[in-house]
Amino acid sequence: MSPWIPARSLSECDRLLTAPGSLTETHTRLVDGRVQRVYTHLWPSYRAFWLESAARHAMHEYLVFEDERYTFHDAHERVLRIAGLLGKVYGVNKGNRVGIVSRNYPEFVFAFWAAQLLGAVAVCPNAWLPVDVVTHCLCVTDCKVILLDGERAQSLEPSVARIKKDAGCVEMLVFRGGPDASKGTACNSSKGLVRLEDVLRAYGDDGRSVLQQDPKVEPEDNATVMFTSGTTGLPKGVLSSQRAGLTNIFNILCGSLKDMLRNGLIDAVPRAIDFPEPRTVSLIAIPFFHVTGLQSILFMTTFMGNKLVLMRRWNPEEGARLILKEKVTTVGGVPSVVSDIVNLAENGPLKGYPLQGTSVGGAASPRALIDRTSKMFPGVSIGSGYGMTETNSVAVGSVGNEFVTKPSACGVATPVNDVLIVDPDTMEVCRPGAQGEVWLRGPNIMKCYWKDEAATAKAITKDGFMRTGDLGVMDAEGFLYIRDRLKDIIIRGGENIDSSMVENAIHADEGVLEAAAVAVPDDRLGELVAVVVAVKEGESLYCNAEGLIQLAKTKLPRFAVPVMILLQYNPLERNASLKPLKTALRKVAQAEWERRGRVPKVVQDSKL
Repeated sequence: MSPWIPARSLSECDRLLTAPGSLTETHTRLVDGRVQRVYTHLWPSYRAFWLESAARHAMHEYLVFEDERYTFHDAHERVLRIAGLLGKVYGVNKGNRVGIVSRNYPEFVFAFWAAQLLGAVAVCPNAWLPVDVVTHCLCVTDCKVILLDGERAQSLEPSVARIKKDAGCVEMLVFRGGPDASKGTACNSSKGLVRLEDVLRAYGDDGRSVLQQDPKVEPEDNATVMFTSGTTGLPKGVLSSQRAGLTNIFNILCGSLKDMLRNGLIDAVPRAIDFPEPRTVSLIAIPFFHVTGLQSILFMTTFMGNKLVLMRRWNPEEGARLILKEKVTTVGGVPSVVSDIVNLAENGPLKGYPLQGTSVGGAASPRALIDRTSKMFPGVSIGSGYGMTETNSVAVGSVGNEFVTKPSACGVATPVNDVLIVDPDTMEVCRPGAQGEVWLRGPNIMKCYWKDEAATAKAITKDGFMRTGDLGVMDAEGFLYIRDRLKDIIIRGGENIDSSMVENAIHADEGVLEAAAVAVPDDRLGELVAVVVAVKEGESLYCNAEGLIQLAKTKLPRFAVPVMILLQYNPLERNASLKPLKTALRKVAQAEWERRGRVPKVVQDSKL
């Protein structure tokens, strides 16, 4: 096969994308005191975006969950009712925080847009985290009202009184009252939890008055608080503006338009885009409490008027069933999800299935996976994006031939983002090909870490660059490659795991002197957690690997539980800064992991 030769250069594509009169036209303006390139035709608020999308796509299917189906009109009716309830009954106004703690149920989507209609700030903690961590997220953000699914209601019930007191929360509303999503069970109102459907029924209003009560939300007003791993083990709240989140829609759109320009399919970017029929059908395998799930997949589905098929949790066999039943055309997820789809196409129910598109993010994409995907789904469009919670998803990306040609690259910066590679020691900008820390700037960067000025000052430079903590290089064309991490983070299937959180859990055993969490490789999930433990003198009879793993299961979310613990009876080796030499420990752990055949089994004498 002959090599791909693009019809236009990257710079020519950027010129056309940002030209006056194009949908993705840009201009410069002050944003929070800094000169930024911004999209000229972006919506001023999430409220405006939802109202436009709900009206434009009213009769098209929007959400599918199990046997439930919602058009955009159906969803809008529910959004209005919840918004009316929040505003009139509970007094939620512009700027108030509304917590949403749930897996991917339709109610998550309804509650999110309802909060935005009021100009409220949607607070979306990771629902898989331990109860005390979720409680911290809700309390530190002072959520006035919290909506949660039945599983979270059950686990948080002992903390309800504390949450209401510390957060100033006036009500906690529960939907899907039990673990079985098809069967709601009554909530215990004496515990401070009430069923959403019960109060909606009592409220009785259709919520249309919300449409006449414009909260006058501006682009720089607060919109969301998402959460990212913290160096202390507690998540940090990432506060972002209306403009920051909405910018991601045009950033992704620019990737698709650039692919068309690079392939010579269009000669200019129109002022408006067509919404082709039949509409795209997407299967989402990423939680909405992650920016990829919310601000990439949900937002793009909403913008394009497409159909989104929801799952309680990713399961390959169930995913294949839904793909066939709903005639899914695109699947987005971390590389492990894409790998599962490819496996099902090689010798399973998806063999010969005409998948049209897939996107990967959250972790590096192996070349072999890209080749297998292209082989199993001929003609499929593959894309990837690089960003983080603090950038509201995509700041760098590539799609189609550009991605297939350079699959190890994250792509190039969007038209409104700047990327620098900076030497972390000298603070000098690196030449092309030299490794340094990746810095990102643009209107999609967060405003701050919630109530954490010190962390914000450390992360964002005075001229607005976000220090990502990732080490990378940029080639002469501007393609970014991620090589390593400065941050002590393990990425398992797209979930960021703070090493200190794991280490703190292991330290709860009195026999542990020191603990160092490191990553070991996994073909499907990318990385798994392993821990090297130094045992206190005299504790060898009581401190063992099996016991420590059982302890971790009681204190950590499932995705953060170690698959291997190695014990040693001397202190961990440290560097001149007195930090454990994790590079050396990682090599030892990875060697042992390979010796075991990458099998997560407990070995009683796992010692170094």
